[in-house]
Amino acid sequence: MADEEPVDQKRHLEEACKPKCVKQLRSYEECVKRIQGDESGHKHCTGQYFDYWSCIDKCVAPIIFSKLK
Repeated sequence: MADEEPVDQKRHLEEACKPKCVKQLRSYEECVKRIQGDESGHKHCTGQYFDYWSCIDKCVAPIIFSKLK
């Protein structure tokens, strides 16, 4: 057991939290579709991307911090 690599539980928790952040994911996907044909490179979906991951982080954080000593 001591020789095994520890498993990052955050990834499993992120998967469990994704259904709670569907609204932000849809917003990001809609943005990606809107700018798909942009050749200039000036349009981006960074805000929507960060909104999505912020939602997931807010869901995961209390679970992770409750397990810390």
